[in-house]
Amino acid sequence: QPPTPPPPGAPTARILFLTDLHWDRQYVPGSAAACPDPLCCRGAPREGPGAAGFWGTYGKCDLPLHTIDALLAQLPNTTSNSTSGFAAAYWTGDIPAHDVWQQSRGDQLRALRTVTALLRSRLGGLRVFPAVGNHEATPVNAFPPPYVRGNRSAAWLYDAMAEAWQDWLPPAALHTLRAGGFYTAQVWPGLRLVSLNMNFCSQANFWLLINSTDPAGQLQWLMRVLADAERDGEKVHIIGHIPPAHCLRSWSWNYYRIIYRFEGTIAAQFFGHTHLDEFELFYDEETLSRPVSIAFVAPSVTTYINLNPGYRVYEVAGSYPGSSHAVLDHETFILNLTEANAAPPGTLPHWQRLYSARKAYGLPTAFPADWDQLVRRMQDDEQLFQRFWFHLHKGHPPREPCGGPCKAALLCALRSGRAADPALCRPLRPTLPFPRIQELWHQRRLC
Repeated sequence: QPPTPPPPGAPTARILFLTDLHWDRQYVPGSAAACPDPLCCRGAPREGPGAAGFWGTYGKCDLPLHTIDALLAQLPNTTSNSTSGFAAAYWTGDIPAHDVWQQSRGDQLRALRTVTALLRSRLGGLRVFPAVGNHEATPVNAFPPPYVRGNRSAAWLYDAMAEAWQDWLPPAALHTLRAGGFYTAQVWPGLRLVSLNMNFCSQANFWLLINSTDPAGQLQWLMRVLADAERDGEKVHIIGHIPPAHCLRSWSWNYYRIIYRFEGTIAAQFFGHTHLDEFELFYDEETLSRPVSIAFVAPSVTTYINLNPGYRVYEVAGSYPGSSHAVLDHETFILNLTEANAAPPGTLPHWQRLYSARKAYGLPTAFPADWDQLVRRMQDDEQLFQRFWFHLHKGHPPREPCGGPCKAALLCALRSGRAADPALCRPLRPTLPFPRIQELWHQRRLC
């Protein structure tokens, strides 16, 4: 049965969503904002234009810790009893900076422990449900399957995560986290969370040359968790770092099939990784026309590349008998770097709401069918599309406009919950051949 809006007066819950923090401990305000390296805003301070801002910088730069701290410090009261507070937080990875050529295991563990401690300090008793990003490992993207033992295994990382996150997760979740970097836990009665390790589907994880179909048995495990939830009448939120359409084709298509099979159980999907504000739609497998699910892809906290810092808040149906636990709306907040860096020293930065989804896009609800209609409306409504393009880049779009080919590729991507399937784009009547659309996708990726 498709989800229905909650009855009047039914409780709702707010979920804080953080992704791609990318803390750069070598960030130096006043350093060069442009450089030949993959990551800038480091090194000695300099005078004149082109210097890194105090709160962050548009360019190939990550964030200083004090900007992440400022984000957390200005959040509303985080006790679940507060109407302005949050019921839970989802945190989908990428903690270290993009200086991947010089990272050690010690660097990665320092980033994990430092940022985890900051979240625990600022969020108090709020439960945080993390997921593993592709930048947590070193070398970056290197996540061997669990049957790899010894020094080449990922045990050094998963054990440290289990230790750092033990106050947030139950023992059974810590057990599978140590084994493969994924877990399940109850968020509140009637709602189960599944945190996937999307590095086991990553196109950049060369360990998957051994087995790209289900290298850690994670999809089989997911099927069991969803079958148990279906049997017990629970709804499920899935979180992960890399969105499904960015995955290897075999994994992505199997995942798509699982989402369709359990469409009545999976209430929502949440991802990050792209640093942009987008989504991926899922359709029934028989006709590819009926929207059955949506993977929300939230924007990054970091500025990399050329963005404002941002975070997301989801409003979902709360805990009551018959609740869909579906997303009802979401809000995106940003820090306008131009304003923040121009303020007098010592001024606290002002994080502002960029938009709320239903109001900005005129959505009756925020269910998959509404987002499917939005994609169709954006085909012919250029003003609506440009609003989406502005939000996609957290209020700091690139100088070059998004013309016909760019628009065709983006709208196609929004309909594509699985990799390399031209059939998903055909209802949009694309004027470009699918290989050209894929080429434009790859050009658009920031990380």
